[in-house]
Amino acid sequence: MGRYRYLFSPLRIGPVTVRNRVIFSAHLTNYAEDGLATEQHAAYYEARAAGGAGLIITEEHSTHPTDWPYEKLIHGFHRKVIPGYRRITDAVHRHGTPIFAQINHNGGQASSMYSRLPVWAPSAVPDPLFREVPKAVTVREIAEIVAGYALVAGHCREGGFDGVELQCSHSSIVRGFLSGATNLRRDQYGGSLANRARILIEIVRAVREAIGPGLALGVRLCGDELIEGGTTIDEAVEVAKMVEATGQVDYINTSIGVATATLYVIEASMHVPPGYALFIPNAIRRAVSIPVVGVGRFKDALQAERALAEGHCDLVGAVRAQIADPDFVRKAQAGAHEDTRLCLSCNQECVGRMGLNRWLGCIENPRTGREALVPAVPSRSPVPKKVLVVGAGPAGMQAAISAASHGHEVTVYERDDEVGGQVRWAASVPNRAELGDVLRNQQRELVAHGVKLCLGHGVDAGFVTAQKPDVVIVATGAAPARPYWAPGDASTIVDVLDVLTGSAWPPAGARVVIVDELGFHQATSVAEVLADRGCSVEILTNGMVVAQDLGITLDMENFLTRAAAKSIILTTDSVVMGWNGTHLSVLHHVSNTMHELATDWVVLAVAPRAADELYFELLAQGVTVHRVGDCVAPRRIHAAVIEGDRIGAAL
Repeated sequence: MGRYRYLFSPLRIGPVTVRNRVIFSAHLTNYAEDGLATEQHAAYYEARAAGGAGLIITEEHSTHPTDWPYEKLIHGFHRKVIPGYRRITDAVHRHGTPIFAQINHNGGQASSMYSRLPVWAPSAVPDPLFREVPKAVTVREIAEIVAGYALVAGHCREGGFDGVELQCSHSSIVRGFLSGATNLRRDQYGGSLANRARILIEIVRAVREAIGPGLALGVRLCGDELIEGGTTIDEAVEVAKMVEATGQVDYINTSIGVATATLYVIEASMHVPPGYALFIPNAIRRAVSIPVVGVGRFKDALQAERALAEGHCDLVGAVRAQIADPDFVRKAQAGAHEDTRLCLSCNQECVGRMGLNRWLGCIENPRTGREALVPAVPSRSPVPKKVLVVGAGPAGMQAAISAASHGHEVTVYERDDEVGGQVRWAASVPNRAELGDVLRNQQRELVAHGVKLCLGHGVDAGFVTAQKPDVVIVATGAAPARPYWAPGDASTIVDVLDVLTGSAWPPAGARVVIVDELGFHQATSVAEVLADRGCSVEILTNGMVVAQDLGITLDMENFLTRAAAKSIILTTDSVVMGWNGTHLSVLHHVSNTMHELATDWVVLAVAPRAADELYFELLAQGVTVHRVGDCVAPRRIHAAVIEGDRIGAAL
């Protein structure tokens, strides 16, 4: 395999042989309906099987009615799930790929919102996210939990799965029993590590009895919870030894963190280096002889190969990489690295949508989450059109890609010398460079689809009409706007984009106030840039939390740590009412009090305006014209990509 000595070699996992070492590991999708798997599940997993994944592990299936932590959970304890299981396994097996089902009870990491039943846990320790005091289960109820795992495992066997994985890691009642932070029991299920692991060993035995020797059985363990009194790597290694000693488990999967306390390390954003959690499978692999899975933000196949070559693990879990590009494995095996759509680790449409109770998608792959609705191969238009696209930001490029994939002749004009629009500048800040991958991915697709790209070529309505296109797509983006209190001639009041492009340069030592009305990366990124230059920085927001949407993408915790280290002041519940040249007049709207804030520079992270002039000019001339992205309404990248794809496909 050339540069891949290990990644594309087969491996036996108990009774199952995988053709390569890349796993599409378990992760939430929110595709379930009424507790059942759907056609979308089948299409989603099938796309990754067709793309070459060595093994697919589904999202968790609940093992007990007391476990309903989020709305769209698969209720594996009902027999009515079996037909849906069959649809999934048949779809994946068509491509020769084995598929395992992950089964789980989330325990105290849940709420009674949906079940209307008490939350069960080893001890009455409330979870820091749900903040609901759970019911400490009795010994009789522990037996019921164990029986629930066996019941669902039997359903999975009937549903055609090749194996079962026990989720005992970042969100699980078993993790709760294993952890000294959440298991305060004094009976045979508490105290010593052997006692805390007792329920896990009982579940292993019950599940193996339910599935028999013909299916694989795995256990996913947390190697370090990163909470006070929680599981550490030394304890995780001991538990792994206990699991192997049963003689009934075929592999161990790994994890880091607790899903409701330290989630930001489980689904790490681009600020966290790839492979950051490899110390966990490394330690476990040296202690056991069964295969061990490593995880931790693997963006490309070379990173996965290195993890295998260095002996950290036997298999690699790559989830977001295959969410972004279902053909991730196939392209790597063919040596088509340049054609791979690299994951950004932005967490906006995968992790972020889960947090908003929406179905899983991808910021740069508009088909993700719609596999059951959108064909893998676009249909060709019976009447190809000449399409002119104005603007080579994410919206314009995606519109061009979509239109060209449907057989149209497409030319893109961009006034700048580089593609990307504002995303290019957003990717220029420290630790945000991976955001630029969306632009590189789109540029490659433009070339692949034969789109003509003209850079450094501004256009006006006269030029457009002279080209005589059949259709025009305007993707001219957005322009900075000033709030009513900011004089247009105030040279020290600038936009975040001015700072990133270098057209405004607050000097070291300057006092800078960043006015944040967007609640996302714009203010925080520029704040770090300026603090690194030696400015004294304060972020002022009208919200209750500075950059509140960073919580959705799991960037908040690490940003707060960096902000403290850089002495960035975070001020909430404040609205700027005026500016006199040296001071901002600020209303603290909670207390309804005013105060003056001295500053040398003001940087605006406020809503821009749609740059829609060309669109309306062409519309008035009777040109067949569409607009996409920020020139419709300024939003984030996912909206630009989805809108561009939709318009391009509809021509």
